[in-house]
Amino acid sequence: MASKTTADHAITTTDLHAPAGDNTFSGVMSFMRRKYTKDVGGADVAVWGIPLDTSVTNRSGARFGPAAVRRASAIFDNDPQYPFNADLFRQMAVVDYGDCQLSYSRVWENPERIENEAAAILDQGCYLLSLGGDHFVTWPLLKAHADRHGPLALVQFDAHQDTWADDGEEISHGNFVTRAVREGIIDPERSIQIGIRTHAPDDFGIEILYGDEIDEMSSEEIAATILKRVGAMPCYITFDIDCLDVAFAPGTGTPVAGGPSSAKMLAVLRKLGGLDIKGSDVVEVAPAYDHADITAIAASTVAMYMLGLRAEKLADE
Repeated sequence: MASKTTADHAITTTDLHAPAGDNTFSGVMSFMRRKYTKDVGGADVAVWGIPLDTSVTNRSGARFGPAAVRRASAIFDNDPQYPFNADLFRQMAVVDYGDCQLSYSRVWENPERIENEAAAILDQGCYLLSLGGDHFVTWPLLKAHADRHGPLALVQFDAHQDTWADDGEEISHGNFVTRAVREGIIDPERSIQIGIRTHAPDDFGIEILYGDEIDEMSSEEIAATILKRVGAMPCYITFDIDCLDVAFAPGTGTPVAGGPSSAKMLAVLRKLGGLDIKGSDVVEVAPAYDHADITAIAASTVAMYMLGLRAEKLADE
């Protein structure tokens, strides 16, 4: 029987469920070889890049993050994905929506551009998995999701609290949580931050699992704490790659030593299937500071796990 796979699958396939035929080292690098399209009709999930890094406080370069994560994801070929032991696309249609068109000069317009395009995708019934970009992008993403689902619990994997002061006009990757709490977009009493290894002015009542705490906890204990905190509330997961120790994610803008391994945080993610996850993102990959794609590989795997959780949720519905 002839293979149904295609070369340059991201632009040649006509079947959103079909496997790709590309070698892992060549071809058009969409996320996990999914079809590149702005048409999300028939899709369950849209993967979207937001190449913004104009709000970083240390090393820039996260604008190249979406491209690096896509490239690293090519290793996820047509085999069942570990640890889900399933072809994630057999019953779940996923498209790569490409990147948000941003302005490098009129930067004040970018938050609205992100929010409006995210809203347009969500309006078509898709789950949205976004690839940053710096962590500011989570702010307009949260706004778009909260417009549809109401206040959300925030599950934030990060080395930083991102609760610095905000005057309502700043575009900064360090204050999106401040804005979200102040405007009632997230419920701090149901929100949790995992891996924090810095101090900020306020925690707003959000539960924090510091880096030294999670070092002493098992992945099962960490996941149980998250599940208890969030409960049945609709939630949004944001994964700043600097949550991981610099040994596992050197390619990021604000690296902090003393963090967890990629293996441990992936094990935590795997146990979060009981959450009502409405959207998710992976941010702060800055490939110019990476080595052998370590950070991009970790980030692409985090994103694949997010797809795996979504696939299992859809299978249960």
